[in-house]
Amino acid sequence: MNDHGFDSAAAPDFRTKPTLTGKAVQLRPVTAEDVPALLPMFLDPEATRLTGSHGDHPADPEGLRAWYGSRGDQDDRLDLAVVDRASDRVVGEAVLNDWDPDNESCGFRISLVPAALGRGLGTEATRLIVGHAFEGLGLHRVSLEVYAFNPRARRAYEKVGFVAEGVLRHALLWEGERVDATVMSVLAPEWARHRGRPEQATGAL
Repeated sequence: MNDHGFDSAAAPDFRTKPTLTGKAVQLRPVTAEDVPALLPMFLDPEATRLTGSHGDHPADPEGLRAWYGSRGDQDDRLDLAVVDRASDRVVGEAVLNDWDPDNESCGFRISLVPAALGRGLGTEATRLIVGHAFEGLGLHRVSLEVYAFNPRARRAYEKVGFVAEGVLRHALLWEGERVDATVMSVLAPEWARHRGRPEQATGAL
């Protein structure tokens, strides 16, 4: 048990790829076989814009199969598929990356196929994987960046407990427009207090 009261491992272990189950979604290790289900994320122009993806993963099925097929071998990041439990279909991915063991921190990102948006699946998936970062891996800080033209994502992150820290000015150049990015984070003491539901925790005070 760490100093925040979590029953966590002695040290973060990104080699272990867990399965995390909620009411609406299940997170499990992503595989090459998930590529057909994930492909809409890479083909949707709006999803590409909101994530600022300058061809990071070209929509090449074979290249994507090689990428996702190698995720299970990574010992410095955790890539999980988001499965809609109602349909048993893969609808996105949730990732812990940029692990900084010296400072007990990592980054977070999530992406869903367009058809899965607006149903609360991303919110629950975020709670599951960020909860694992703190309660399973014993990390102290989880952070992300969200672009100014994506207020819906920012509201979703705030709902789970992420707090804005500052602005990276003109962090993205997208089709001639320079776009700011907000840095957000949640810390282990905060998570211990609200478990990803800050509004409920505030109401209980």
